[in-house]
Amino acid sequence: MNSIKKEEPVSFVGHLSELRRRLIKSFIFLLLAFLLCYYFSSEIYSFLVKPYAEVLLENQLDRRLIFTALHEAFLTYLKVAFFASFFITSPIFLTQLWKFVAPGLYKNEKQALLPYLIATPLLFLLGGMLVYYLIMPLAINFFLSFESVADVGTIAIQLEAKVNEYLSLIMRLIFAFGISFQLPVILSLLARIGFIDSNYLKTRRKYVIVIMFAFAAILTPPDPVTQIGLALPLLILYELSIVIVKIIKKKKNA
Repeated sequence: MNSIKKEEPVSFVGHLSELRRRLIKSFIFLLLAFLLCYYFSSEIYSFLVKPYAEVLLENQLDRRLIFTALHEAFLTYLKVAFFASFFITSPIFLTQLWKFVAPGLYKNEKQALLPYLIATPLLFLLGGMLVYYLIMPLAINFFLSFESVADVGTIAIQLEAKVNEYLSLIMRLIFAFGISFQLPVILSLLARIGFIDSNYLKTRRKYVIVIMFAFAAILTPPDPVTQIGLALPLLILYELSIVIVKIIKKKKNA
């Protein structure tokens, strides 16, 4: 019986102090990770630029990334360092959140929530990998297809991407895909508290399809490659969520 009891109650001020302590600890980790990532910012930059460089090599193109403001490259390295540090320390933030919430939960509640804490960073990583290894190469090839060579009475149209714009694009897509890939976690949590069920999700599938394509159009550049590349995985995850929600309902009924 003792194994399912909650821990002794703590005062409201005690909860605030505990939350502040864990937030401070998380931000200290974030700061240390930022300093470390800034030290290796050139290596992180090379890693993020690799999809662009590989497409250029495959197409045998001689291109470069440019910056047009004196401070642009410096700010870009800062942005890259912050992006990488946030990516690295996000599991630490989730761990600190779990340690703050866990003492107030029963044993069965802890067992129910722990898989979600594990699935959240894994799904985010999966979304980021999809962007890096599939979406960005396809999008770059799509944008390069609009180049044209010089002809009589015309001038060549050639891509000279800016460093800041390219890195902002790939980082924004990684965050957009990573957050969007949390859909199964959100829907299964709503099903666990009884807010939705599999029939609810099935009957609203046609509306969800429209919403997902609109959502993809907002989060991605105005090109069909990245928009479809986000919408289709979301639809697959939605169908997977229906199966997960059905399993959750069966377990609750049992």
